[in-house]
Amino acid sequence: MAGQLIDGKKIAEIIAKRTTEKVVGLKKAGKSVKLAVILVGDDKPSQSYVKHKGLASKKAGIEFDLHKFKADITKEDLITKVKELQVDPDLTGLIVQLPLPEPLYTTDVLNAINPKIDVDCLTDVNLGKLVMKTNTIVPPTPGAVITILKEIGTDLKGCDVTIIGTGALVGKPLAIMMMNEGASVITVNSKTKNTKGKCLQADIIVTGVGRKDLLRGDMVSEGAIVIDTGVDFVDGKMYGDVNVKEIQEKASFVTPTPGGIGPNTVARLLWNTAVCAEKNKL
Repeated sequence: MAGQLIDGKKIAEIIAKRTTEKVVGLKKAGKSVKLAVILVGDDKPSQSYVKHKGLASKKAGIEFDLHKFKADITKEDLITKVKELQVDPDLTGLIVQLPLPEPLYTTDVLNAINPKIDVDCLTDVNLGKLVMKTNTIVPPTPGAVITILKEIGTDLKGCDVTIIGTGALVGKPLAIMMMNEGASVITVNSKTKNTKGKCLQADIIVTGVGRKDLLRGDMVSEGAIVIDTGVDFVDGKMYGDVNVKEIQEKASFVTPTPGGIGPNTVARLLWNTAVCAEKNKL
């Protein structure tokens, strides 16, 4: 029996409905809910993601501002722009769309964002709060992973989890969140020995690398749950890290790409924007 494809869009709609209801309540109370996105350069996938964020914001009743800058902007000028934008008292969420062009020193730029409106949770302050469990919001993609697992009825306590990829956007914060939920976590990177063995012993595998066919059927044990957060474009077509056809023969659940984690990441981002509006404007 083939493993079940997780309907990410359906789960995202549940989150979006809660967000819309919260936004309506905030607006009735006279509070603004506004998301600003900074987009640097001409990266095609980034342009696509930002477009989806804008459309979803509009649907949820969240004001959306897009600020585009050329790829040759200096780090200093970009940081100045970040600081200028967040003077706006109506702003309740600000993100810098990643990846940034290489010379822009991402950490410096991200830490220029006020943690109170850092809805991607990428500042040192908000990542520290995640570690100490004093956070009020969580990073959107890791949050989407946890949401999907809970929606399909997974109790993470005692689960063996293998996370492939240890980046700041997914792998690192997700490992912390999984540990906070009581799971036992193994992380895998490019230097890891016996990646296949570490995957075969996992109840749950989460990938976040961005390389087509990274996870194959022979790397997954019977009945495992596989969540794919990676995105790779080959000949203009979007793929995840997971070979879904092969994985379905072994796994109990697997997310497709597109239509799996992506819609939930956007939904969690907008939820964070509404929560920040609520917390910061009491």
